[in-house]
Amino acid sequence: MLNRVILIGRLTRDPELRYTPTGVAVTTFTLAVDRNYLNQQGERETDFIRITVWRKLAETCANHLGKGRLVAVEGRLQTRAFEGPDGQRRRVTEVVAEDVRFLDWPREKPGEGLGLPGFDSEEDLEDIATEVNPDDDLTF
Repeated sequence: MLNRVILIGRLTRDPELRYTPTGVAVTTFTLAVDRNYLNQQGERETDFIRITVWRKLAETCANHLGKGRLVAVEGRLQTRAFEGPDGQRRRVTEVVAEDVRFLDWPREKPGEGLGLPGFDSEEDLEDIATEVNPDDDLTF
């Protein structure tokens, strides 16, 4: 069997980080994903998909993502049932993320730069990236 989902979209709000009673981090957020076609009114429709991320990746997402950020999510589709506060049985379908890739820079306030020491713009980072030659003998 194969259960694999790959999505690219934008967060609809800031991620929500929680911890299980045993201390495992879990983050949830909703991803807005545009459909590839236009409807009869000539507008692109959007799906809103719940994403759940666990452990260290959950903490990373909660600390570095925010509303509007563009991400790629790879994971599996999961449907689960639970009992709501009103006693009604409910079902939720979500993507359990195994990999989340940040596809854009965080939005910044004017004059703050990128928040990285010694770098004030994306151009500064690009200059450094072009100075590194993959054939150089680098030791780590």
